[in-house]
Amino acid sequence: MEKRIIGVTGGVGAGKSRVLKILAGDFGAHVIQADEVAKSLMEPGKECYRRVVEYLGDSILAGDGTIDRQAMAALIFGDVEKRRQVDRLTHPAVWQAIRREAETAPNRLVVIEAAILGQEFRDNCQEMWYVYTSRENRLLRLAKNRGYSEEKSRAIMESQAAEAEFEAFCDRRIDNNGTLEETRRQINGLLTE
Repeated sequence: MEKRIIGVTGGVGAGKSRVLKILAGDFGAHVIQADEVAKSLMEPGKECYRRVVEYLGDSILAGDGTIDRQAMAALIFGDVEKRRQVDRLTHPAVWQAIRREAETAPNRLVVIEAAILGQEFRDNCQEMWYVYTSRENRLLRLAKNRGYSEEKSRAIMESQAAEAEFEAFCDRRIDNNGTLEETRRQINGLLTE
């Protein structure tokens, strides 16, 4: 039986989690979240942990020896070159782990979710889906669900790809401004095309 590997992406607050829950719960998809894979590879003793600590130094470590993600973010958020270097040190291992998990998953449908657009993401998926939600709805969701200030939400949105970039990168679009049922209908339509 042929495996179907779908990439799901979209900006912060777009409702990717809602789409992933529907894909897993209603359609039996095995879901892989790139952020979670990256976090697991940054645990003490792992290769990415060693590389990043070697590059950024001990100032990013918490008292227990784990990487303090907020300290690391503060160090690389405003420095484009540092962020690129951390990506170069970690992305190949992350995509290798994702590829391995996708290949070994027993499910016929595998979904890979990531917010960062890149060639590795594209190369590992047969099709790409963009979860679209208006900026206004994203701001409301981030305030309600995560307690983010409008300023923080806007700063994160500005650091991510623009809507036109997501559109150009993806094959399909899910409008996630409506009800859960409307989103479910769109997903069903895309899967049965």
